[in-house]
Amino acid sequence: MNILEVKNLKVWDVHSEKNIIKNSSFHVESGSCLAIVGESGSGKSVTCRAIMRLNSSSLHQSGDILFKGENLNQLSEKELRKKRGKNLCMILQNGMSAFDPSCVVGVHLRETLAEHFDWNRNEMEVKMKSAMESVMLKNPTEIMNKYPHQLSGGMLQRIMIALAVVLEPDIIIADEPTTALDTISQFEVIEQFISLRNRMSCSIIFISHDLGVVRKIADEVLVMKDGDIVEKGTTDEVFSDAKHDYTKYLVSTRLALSNNFKRIMGEES
Repeated sequence: MNILEVKNLKVWDVHSEKNIIKNSSFHVESGSCLAIVGESGSGKSVTCRAIMRLNSSSLHQSGDILFKGENLNQLSEKELRKKRGKNLCMILQNGMSAFDPSCVVGVHLRETLAEHFDWNRNEMEVKMKSAMESVMLKNPTEIMNKYPHQLSGGMLQRIMIALAVVLEPDIIIADEPTTALDTISQFEVIEQFISLRNRMSCSIIFISHDLGVVRKIADEVLVMKDGDIVEKGTTDEVFSDAKHDYTKYLVSTRLALSNNFKRIMGEES
């Protein structure tokens, strides 16, 4: 069963009239991980922000985005806000940009949870501490009392994953979640995503240009170039029997770059 169906999605800039996403259609099955790959500027992030309706106001969109049969494109901002976080949770590329730099991390977490649950402060903290420990964050109380700039990128990514554990969303959209991290932290964060999926049976849309990571986590792969979907298929199909020249190019160049990552993952290069 498909938990998300995107039909004829178009995104364009109202000022320049440039088409950014030309006419995309794809689906995500319940409990599966779909990776969207492509180089910078291919439209990966714009596509995922369009699902959440979080693109800048100069970008307009049309088409159908069906989440459990309900068209997100037809919901009011207020209705959609209730679904963001609780049903569709986005984990950003740069953990620092997800948190308000003027307040400690715990304030952000409590405000997010208060949007979706009627828990008191103590209940929130107990659940967050448990989730943070489950993603291998030590001393969660101490962490929640720190400002974002006092924490590493890897720690901020884990905090966002821990928040997702508490929210229990149906779909997690992860936009290049390992790009800003060193190789060891990348490995650890990917392991957390795999663990999260196994624990919660949620669906994941995973945006990445690192095909070593994609091969590890994804069931299906969608390849984008210049706002078009040029190829889609199972991970095995795309890696071993790519049809489009651009996909072949990505696979050959990106896998060469990710050999170091694969060695750390304990696989043969």
